[in-house]
Amino acid sequence: MTDNNNLIHALIGAVVTLVVSFIPFSPVLGGGVAAYLGRTTPNEGLRVGAISGAIAAIPMAVVGLFVMSIISFGYMPGGFVALLFLLGMFAMLYTVGLSALGGYLGAYLADEF
Repeated sequence: MTDNNNLIHALIGAVVTLVVSFIPFSPVLGGGVAAYLGRTTPNEGLRVGAISGAIAAIPMAVVGLFVMSIISFGYMPGGFVALLFLLGMFAMLYTVGLSALGGYLGAYLADEF
């Protein structure tokens, strides 16, 4: 597959992740869809899934920053900001990591069936 097709499949996987974000472990589903549509190898599925997770994390981060700016009204102690930064990094790792796992599983399923 070309990189352009992989990017389109990653975008579709990111949309799936965002639509089913109310389900726990939804990035696995989004990454799996991206790799399954691309009919990639498992190693390529990891990459497509991770790209899908990174794309899905962008709107999540924007919404999170917007909500936190409303909650804080511009004032937050330094320790709280550091805690929010660490939680944000964990959320990014959660999204991208589980999407990569889903990409691997989706490519494996595409190869098997």
